Amino acid sequence: MKLATVINDNGATELGLVNSDATRVARVTMLCEDLGRPAPEWSHDMLTLLQNWEAAQPLLRQLVERMSATLAGEKLAQARLAAPLPRPTSLRDCVSFEQHWIQTARAVAAAKAPPVAWLDRALQRATGWSLLRPPAVWRKRPIYYKGNPASVIGHGGTVRWPAYSKRLDFELEIAVYIGREGVDLTPAEAASHVAGYSLFNDFSARDVQFREMRGRLGPGKSKDFDTGNSLGPFLATPDEVDFGSMRLEARVNDELWVASDARTLYHSVADTVAFISQSETLYPGDVIGLGTVPGGSGIELGRWLQPGDRIELSATGLGVLANRISAT
Repeated sequence: MKLATVINDNGATELGLVNSDATRVARVTMLCEDLGRPAPEWSHDMLTLLQNWEAAQPLLRQLVERMSATLAGEKLAQARLAAPLPRPTSLRDCVSFEQHWIQTARAVAAAKAPPVAWLDRALQRATGWSLLRPPAVWRKRPIYYKGNPASVIGHGGTVRWPAYSKRLDFELEIAVYIGREGVDLTPAEAASHVAGYSLFNDFSARDVQFREMRGRLGPGKSKDFDTGNSLGPFLATPDEVDFGSMRLEARVNDELWVASDARTLYHSVADTVAFISQSETLYPGDVIGLGTVPGGSGIELGRWLQPGDRIELSATGLGVLANRISAT
């Protein structure tokens, strides 16, 4: 099942169901009308749906069948979309892919000590081992920071370039959506608390990040700016997503920059959710980014976004998430 938040002609949001090949979206209110029944309270709001996730499943399945039988809806490419969850209850982002860590550290080394970067690249090619690998704590527990849930935009939204930065970067990530309240979960329990996934573009002011990370407290203004987190284009339930076969890509102005996968996710989704839930209740509407996939950022490529660029992220089962960078 795929669910989107659609902006209607009046500027209000409605929930929509996306068909299996992600070409059409049908509004829940219209599907309910076709069935001759009143629309549920969650028909306009993803957060309300997530808060009633289990109870809503029978009707959602019925609406999916109705959409398939009638070919209802409009073309997804022509629909105006908000983020699936325009205002998450919380936003966290992890560092779950080792090669992204290594390649980012290598890019920093290349700017400051080129021989170190060259040596590390050669060493990893020859032995598979890197001098710049994450510290031991990274293997023992998921590492994450908390972002700003008020800075979320969706597919088609414009990213406003932060005035204090000269180097803006993208990050190709997968977001996890929580659909059940829970605390002190085991990994076995955590899986059932995941409602679905979407693409996540964690825009980053890299020049600012390099400076503020010296303070050893994590990212601040390098991540916290209006429109800096893009989610979408829709939420796909876990049965729609296979991390083992997923292909992820990033294109800038239609040029392929990144071709990657999610096979090397170090801490599983269940382990990550369980860890975060220790002595801290997770709520429906919480969003957790899994971190940048290998090669999934400009810093790893030595390339930077420019004003006016159009950046597209795509992943098997998760669609295409496109955003424009403001011209000024």
